[in-house]
Amino acid sequence: MAVPKQRHTSSRRDRGRMHLFIKPAALGLCKKCGKSVRPHTMCHNCGYYKGMEIVDVLKKLNKKEKKLKEKEFAAKEKEQKSEAKNMTMEELSKK
Repeated sequence: MAVPKQRHTSSRRDRGRMHLFIKPAALGLCKKCGKSVRPHTMCHNCGYYKGMEIVDVLKKLNKKEKKLKEKEFAAKEKEQKSEAKNMTMEELSKK
């Protein structure tokens, strides 16, 4: 049976166990489309970062996919507008 010649140090042992302590990435929500996005990263769904369009996502899609994506964006905007209409002045000032 194999026996180690020398003892592993605690730092070497702990480096091997580092994967046990990795935490899942913290995700935020995209302000434009509402999908989950990693912080300081452009949204891959809509192509926006900090309210500015960085990449035109629709340009890369074919005709059928583009139509579906446009409908999705329009529905999301309509939903946000209806929520804003239902809010009181105090809630709007907090937002």
